[in-house]
Amino acid sequence: MRVLDALTADIEAGRIAPGERIPSESELCEQHGVARETVRRAVRVLRERGRVETEWGRGTFVRDRSADQGRESGI
Repeated sequence: MRVLDALTADIEAGRIAPGERIPSESELCEQHGVARETVRRAVRVLRERGRVETEWGRGTFVRDRSADQGRESGI
């Protein structure tokens, strides 16, 4: 899935940092030349993987995974 791979690469490379908003659905549709449902699927997968969280009316933001790692290790 091209959109999912591109967003994952941007997050992992730090081009979209924790706390930053990812591009809107319409922006992603235009950038990748895909349908809105394709973008929604990619964002849903990222949300299921814990990479992003969506705040209604605000957008979808990259999660800070270091906070999750601290919780998992008991810190």
